[in-house]
Amino acid sequence: MDPGYRRQPLAAPGASAGSQRDAGKVPTVPILRSRRPTEATAAGRRRATPARRTELGLLVFSCLIVAAAYTLASIGTSSKVPTNLVPFLVIVLGLSGVAHIANRILVPDANPVLLPIASLLNGLGYVMLAVIDQPKTFPPHLQAAWTAVGVALYVVTLVVVKRSRDLDRYRYLLLLAAVFLLLSPLIPGLRDRIFIGTGQSVSLFVKLGPISGQPVEIAKLLLVIFFASYFSEKRELLSIPTIRLGNRLVMDPRPILPIVVAWGFAMLILVVERDVGFTLLLFLLFIAQLWLATGRARYILFGLALFAVGAYVATILFAHVDARIAQWLHPSATGQLMEGIYGMGSGGVIGTGLGFGQVGYMPLVGSDLIFAAIGTEWGLLGSSLVVFAFLLLVGAGLRIAQTARSEFAKLTAAGLTVTIGLQSFFIMAGVVRLLPLTGVALPFIAYGGSSLVANYVLLALLMRISDEGSRPAVSTHATATALEPARV
Repeated sequence: MDPGYRRQPLAAPGASAGSQRDAGKVPTVPILRSRRPTEATAAGRRRATPARRTELGLLVFSCLIVAAAYTLASIGTSSKVPTNLVPFLVIVLGLSGVAHIANRILVPDANPVLLPIASLLNGLGYVMLAVIDQPKTFPPHLQAAWTAVGVALYVVTLVVVKRSRDLDRYRYLLLLAAVFLLLSPLIPGLRDRIFIGTGQSVSLFVKLGPISGQPVEIAKLLLVIFFASYFSEKRELLSIPTIRLGNRLVMDPRPILPIVVAWGFAMLILVVERDVGFTLLLFLLFIAQLWLATGRARYILFGLALFAVGAYVATILFAHVDARIAQWLHPSATGQLMEGIYGMGSGGVIGTGLGFGQVGYMPLVGSDLIFAAIGTEWGLLGSSLVVFAFLLLVGAGLRIAQTARSEFAKLTAAGLTVTIGLQSFFIMAGVVRLLPLTGVALPFIAYGGSSLVANYVLLALLMRISDEGSRPAVSTHATATALEPARV
C-alpha cells in the first residue's frame, strides 16, 4: 500500500473532516469481506425458508393424491376400502418427511418442486403395481423397500456431497468406476442373462446373492459427471477455431476424437450386451452435453450421423436390433405393443378407472408397458398429467442449470436433467410408437430397484446444485474501513 495513505473513518452526514479526526476511532462499514458464520447464522439457515414451506405443502398434497389413488384402486379391484390405508399413508408421509427434513437441514435453499414431483410419480407407480397384481413378477412390497433405500441414499448423497465442485476432483476415478459398471454384466459369476421375446438374451443385470440390478443405471450418473468435468475444462478448445486453413480458421479435428471413442464404446455395448435403449441414451447424453458446452450444432449432426451409420450396420449384423425395428414398423407381428396400443385406445379420454382396466394381460406391464397401463386406466387425461409432471421435472432441472455457480455445475445439472428427460421420453414414445420400444425404465414409476435408487441419487445431486445457486453470493456479515489520502 502507498505510505501516503492511511485508514480514515467515513464522513458522517453533516460532519466535517476535522471533527472526525478528533474522534480518534475508525468506524467500520459493510463491504465485500465475508466472516465465519456464527452459531446464530447457522441456526438461521436451518430455519424453514419459503422454499421449504412450499415443498412441505406440495409433499402433503402429493401424498394425499397417492392415498386417494390407492383407495380408488382397492375399491376397483376388491370393492372395499383397503384395511391398510392408514399404515400406507403413514409410510408415504414418513418417507417424504425424512427427505424433507434432510432438505431443511442440508439444502435449505434448493428448488421446492423436485422432491414433491418425484414423490408423486413414485407413489402413483406403486399404486399401478398394486393394480397390476402380479406379485411374483412385480411385487409392490419390494418396490416400497427400494423406495426406502432410494430415500436413504438421497440423504446420504446430500451428506457426502457437500459441494458440487468436490465431484470435479475425481473425474477419472468416476470414469473408471463407470466403465467397470458398464462392463460388469459381462463378468462370469456376476452376469444375469434375461431372455426376451425374440429368442435372444440380454446381459444387462448383475446378481449378487438374492439381489439383481442394472449397474448401467449408476454408471450413467458417473458418466454425466465425467462429461461435465471434461467439457468444462476443454470448452475453448472444442468451440474456438484454432487451425488456419488458407485464409480461414477451422476447428482442430483432435477434439472430435472423444466423439469417435464414445461412438465406438456405444457400439461395443450394443454388440456385447444386446441393449438398444441404454446405448442410445448414453450416446445422446454425450452429444447433448458436448453441444451444451460448446453451442455448436455441428457436433450434434456429426454424432447423429455416426450413430445412424452404426445403427444401420447393427440392424444387418445383429438379429436383436433388427427385431426391435421390425416390432416398431409392424406391431401386429408381436403381441407386446399391440396389447399396449389397444389398452390405451380402450381407455379413451378419462380411462376405465383404477382397477377396472384389466391391464394384467399386457406383457411386461410393470416395466416396459406401465405407461400403457396408465393410459388404459387413467385415460388421455391421466397419461397427459404424467407427461406434464415429467415436463415440470425437466423444466426445474434446466432452471437449476441456469442458476448454477460454476461451469461444471451447469453442465452437471443439465446432463442429469437431460438423462431423466431422454429416459422418460424414450419409453413413453416407444409405447405410442413414436420410436422403437427401447425397454428403459420410466423414472420413478416403473418397477425396478436400481432405476429407482439411481434416480433418487440424481435428484439429490440436482438439489445440491440448486441450493448452491440459490445462496447469496456475498455474506451479509462483512466490515471494512475507508481509505483517504493523509494530509502532510
